[in-house]
Amino acid sequence: MKREMRLIGLTFVAVSAVLGSGWLFAPLLASEQAGPAAIIAWAIGGVAMLLIALTFAEISAMLPVPGGIARVPQFSHGNVVAMAMGWSAWIGYNTTAPVEVAAMLRYLAPHLGWAGNDLSHWPTLLLAMGFLAVFTLINAVGVQFFSRVNSTLTWVKIAIPLIIIVTLLWTRFDTANFSSAGGFSPYGLHGIFAAVSTGGIIFSFIGFRHAIDMAGEVHRPGVVIPLALILSVVICFFVYGSLQIAFIGALPAGMLSNGWNGLLLKADLGPIEAIATSLGLLWLISLLNVGAVIGPFGGGLVSTGSNARLAYALARNGFFPKILTTLSRRGIPLAALLVNFVFSALVFLLMPFQEMVQLNSSAIVLSFVVGPVTVVALRHLLPNQPRPLRLAAVTWIATPAFVVATLIIYWSGWDTLWRLGLALLVGFGLFLAHARWRPHGPLDFREAAWLLPYLVGIGIFSYLGTFGGLGILPFGWDIAAITVFAIAIFVMAIACRLPAERCVEQIKALKAVMPPSGEPGEKE
Repeated sequence: MKREMRLIGLTFVAVSAVLGSGWLFAPLLASEQAGPAAIIAWAIGGVAMLLIALTFAEISAMLPVPGGIARVPQFSHGNVVAMAMGWSAWIGYNTTAPVEVAAMLRYLAPHLGWAGNDLSHWPTLLLAMGFLAVFTLINAVGVQFFSRVNSTLTWVKIAIPLIIIVTLLWTRFDTANFSSAGGFSPYGLHGIFAAVSTGGIIFSFIGFRHAIDMAGEVHRPGVVIPLALILSVVICFFVYGSLQIAFIGALPAGMLSNGWNGLLLKADLGPIEAIATSLGLLWLISLLNVGAVIGPFGGGLVSTGSNARLAYALARNGFFPKILTTLSRRGIPLAALLVNFVFSALVFLLMPFQEMVQLNSSAIVLSFVVGPVTVVALRHLLPNQPRPLRLAAVTWIATPAFVVATLIIYWSGWDTLWRLGLALLVGFGLFLAHARWRPHGPLDFREAAWLLPYLVGIGIFSYLGTFGGLGILPFGWDIAAITVFAIAIFVMAIACRLPAERCVEQIKALKAVMPPSGEPGEKE
């Protein structure tokens, strides 16, 4: 692969994925849970996600491999764990682009009377597949072209919310809203944590993972990858936090008459459209329409590129057919792109939209535990390996990051988690069949010994908890119990790491095929 992506390009890969169409609704969802204290919830969510991003930053700077979500655990915990994480993420990524296209069609429908947004209608279905083909084509041209297109889109995706923020702050900013309808924190600490979990705050940030998957094509990865991961979280926190402040300040008093959890806002483009309408800012509604289409387009473009690297990594791990490791003359995993296009197109044919969304959430969330576990395991396995970024007090960062990653999985809800379990069972069956048909070395079951109790434990907590479960385990107590559980599993996972010699062998094999990094002192 060609290392042609630089700092802005990689940063905007993550930013584009985070700033999809969710910003249209996130201020309302967070406010309904926490009131004005949603600002504090955004800060908590940003710090929590930064902890996870930092663990990935150290690993990806040291081992800048494509499809890092699937590839990195291979070095620390072997093929079974790598299969589980990679397969889960691949299933989720294959539904990401269809979900983004469906969101685009929702906002394009009023302007395309011949198509609409009903995917059972053939013209609409062909248009949806056309968007998938465009995503695939842009990625196939080359990583440099993809980076330029995505960076251009992302500048627009950042500019539109900023224009909206400045406009709302200038047109109407009532400081009384921050203390009315129950005060600054009408629902207390419970409301703040509910906003972080069910208010969409944590899930707004998780797009940073796409920068990890593109790490194999980054120029000077030791510098660029950590900066890009950190910058993407900081930029998105600034945008979301500022939008939350502007939204609260711009609310007309009448919309607060039923309290924060009963905000009187109705509009197709979300709460910001309702406020813009009340203020007579019709031009702002037109701008929202543009943002509602460009946002999902950028998200679909990025997820298509990331998924190709993920399929490439799974093929390198020996789980997918070897043909998916072939690269085009432009250094792109073209075979993986085309296979993913077929699978994403089938999603449109076989799944209704709500099923797409649920499978997307369930399949992606598991991959976040990779960073905290692997960063500490590799400190034991490769203590002398040069690290462009070396986290101070890494265990004190990785442990809370693992707890947060576990809570993200739990917060996704029981309806999401049982689908995750089903997807993993299917993947495990395919993995065993493939291992028997085409042996690819020993299966690392000992190193995966922590994974089964981890998944079963989360499933039990979810079934008994308040996020789509029976509600037997009340909110607050569930967070405390899962924190203790996660710390215990984290200790077990570190102890289950590969033998050091196995890890060193894999790193040597990796270095033999890695492209030049562009670091000082190395040839391009």
